[in-house]
Amino acid sequence: QVQLAESGGGLVQSGSSLRLSCAVSTRSFNNYAVGWFRQAPGKEREFVASISRNGADTYYADSVKGRSAISRDNAKSSVYLQMSSLKPEDTAVYYCAAAATYVSKLKAGYDYWGQGTQVIVSS
Repeated sequence: QVQLAESGGGLVQSGSSLRLSCAVSTRSFNNYAVGWFRQAPGKEREFVASISRNGADTYYADSVKGRSAISRDNAKSSVYLQMSSLKPEDTAVYYCAAAATYVSKLKAGYDYWGQGTQVIVSS
């Protein structure tokens, strides 16, 4: 069983930066691609960023491209999402998810999900 726990969310001002962390409990973290998704009130959960098993490939949604960076530390079984120049429209619950197959931008491509961490960006 794989468990994921997000942290790092909070209330921040527009224009600031934030780093979200995702700790993954599994004996074989290297076998999982990891993605970040977010869900704003009243909206569908949407893709934010993802990273392949070895970290060589990363993907971003257009809405965060250029101001976000996803990374992973396989020794710590953790994935990070560094976000800068935050905007009020970035307000959402952010979820990390693990995929046992290949890195994906689709929710259906992920097998395990965390409980989420709330990010609120004030204007």
